Amino acid sequence: MGLLEGKKAIITGGSRGIGRALCEIFAREGADIAFNYNVSDERAAATVDQIQSHGRQALSYKVSVTDRPGIIKMVREIHEKFGRIDILVNNAAINRGDMFATTTEKAWDEVMDTNVNGIFNVTKPVYKYMIRQRSGTILNMSSIGAIRSLPTAVHYATSKAAVIGFTKCLSREAASFGISVNAIAAGIFDTDLSDALPEKFLQLHELWCAKGRRGHPEELAEFAVFMVSDRNSYMNGEVITVDGGAVT
Repeated sequence: MGLLEGKKAIITGGSRGIGRALCEIFAREGADIAFNYNVSDERAAATVDQIQSHGRQALSYKVSVTDRPGIIKMVREIHEKFGRIDILVNNAAINRGDMFATTTEKAWDEVMDTNVNGIFNVTKPVYKYMIRQRSGTILNMSSIGAIRSLPTAVHYATSKAAVIGFTKCLSREAASFGISVNAIAAGIFDTDLSDALPEKFLQLHELWCAKGRRGHPEELAEFAVFMVSDRNSYMNGEVITVDGGAVT
């Protein structure tokens, strides 16, 4: 029996990076997975194959988390097909390699719309189903950039700090309905997002980080599985740092 045997999960941004690793590891642990993606049909198909290779059901939807009507429709269809929604992982996010002095209003709005409004767009319809079933687990992906002074983009750090506030406040309300809400403050992982960071910073990170390297997406997914499992029954409103022992 896996940690998530029989569970039904939604993972946003599941076609690449940490999202794909979450889909595969959650499926390995027994969950049926639904995920959304926004760009590559080929990558999404590869994620579906990985999920199905573990004998689990896979549902994929090409819809942006910024598309509120599209997301509402997606969640409704997932609930109809799965019968319930046990787990939501808000993973989808974008970054732009901007200095604040040169950040445009368009770049600011794009990051906020995806990283902050996107969490609202997905969580609100899922939360309603979880309230009705009086159970559920929500895991939000934040960043160490939200809590430490790092040379990352201001809009990205601000959006990820909002994720922490969202997590802590919602967790108190959700607990009365049998729903837990937690977050991971992720360090620097080997993904497209980290590739957008300055090369000098990535080199310095190898010195700052006790592990001496960027994390692998699978390493984060392995910890996330425990966080959303029934074995983690008493944690609520927490933000857990997973960063390889980075020092700033």
